[in-house]
Amino acid sequence: MGGNILGERFAAMSFGESHGRCVGIVVDGCPAGLPLAESDIQGQLDLRKPGQSAVTTQRKEEDRVEILSGTFNGLTTGAPICMLIWNKDADSRAYEAIKNIPRPGHADYPAMVKYGGFADYRGSGRFSGRLTATLVMAGAVAQKLLKTTLGIETVAYTSEIGGIKAGNITKANIATRYSNDVRCPDPDAAEKMRDAILKARKDGDSLGGVVECTSTGLPVGLGEPIFGSLESDLSKALFSIPAVKAIEFGSGFEGSKRRGSQNNDVYYLEKGKVVTKTNNAGGILGGLSTGMPLVLRVGFKPAASIAKEQETLDVSKNEQTKLAVPGRHDPCVVPRAPPIVECVVSMVLADHALRAGLIPPVLKVGGK
Repeated sequence: MGGNILGERFAAMSFGESHGRCVGIVVDGCPAGLPLAESDIQGQLDLRKPGQSAVTTQRKEEDRVEILSGTFNGLTTGAPICMLIWNKDADSRAYEAIKNIPRPGHADYPAMVKYGGFADYRGSGRFSGRLTATLVMAGAVAQKLLKTTLGIETVAYTSEIGGIKAGNITKANIATRYSNDVRCPDPDAAEKMRDAILKARKDGDSLGGVVECTSTGLPVGLGEPIFGSLESDLSKALFSIPAVKAIEFGSGFEGSKRRGSQNNDVYYLEKGKVVTKTNNAGGILGGLSTGMPLVLRVGFKPAASIAKEQETLDVSKNEQTKLAVPGRHDPCVVPRAPPIVECVVSMVLADHALRAGLIPPVLKVGGK
């Protein structure tokens, strides 16, 4: 399958390249009867698209989604849903000059070897962050499916950039996360993060950071034993996002420093429902959802394309050379990542909900 398909029951196949004609995705397995319009997808794409602020790439793309199949009279039919967006502001000139000079921190060299020099190197081709738009398209469908049928909602936000950590995170300010350039609910931290990104850009450099994600409304028991665990499938999917280098659930690495008596979540009854007093497990035990909120964090490395001069190798001459990466790039990918993380998590949850039989193949929405 070449690594381009994700999921078993809610399955998505991504296609396209950064500087090709378009990027898109085909979703198979979405039940019939789900109300779905291009506007449902567009809202999430608008949160991810480039050129929205000084802390992101200045590539201008409308990212206007087109649904080519799988819907009729505003409802899904049960057939594969094909969605795409056209690339309209690709500038490939800078990449011709460096096609034999692998950029540090990029997949240029391993892709060159793996595909025998035939891979599209313009804008990183299939390895570009541009392809996250395809994940957002599929994830937006999954989000609507989960909310409509099971009431599951997923929200993500920037919790750290360049070592600057957000504090004072509440349900109320999480709702305002898209009101600033860096998508951080803590306005004081957001301002510091923005300043740090602009300073890094001025220095010809970049920053990394962390996105935190929470899903609520999950039933108990989503996930399968061992290789189909919820953590396994979420991790696989989240690592498909370019620049992701770390994932933790619940207390994560911090929990590894504690004793079991400090990290175990104690069960009790609340209004007749089994819950835990803490949620250090992040809502997953044994690879199965516990019914508590699913909490995970995703670590993004500093953006690899930087204007600062670096040493590398010209593979056409086998000579060391220096390179300042040309083109328009994000000085930090984190501000554009929250909607991507939300959508990828939703794809996995939708897949597992369908596998568990919690969502029927034909929906009866609105009593129809």
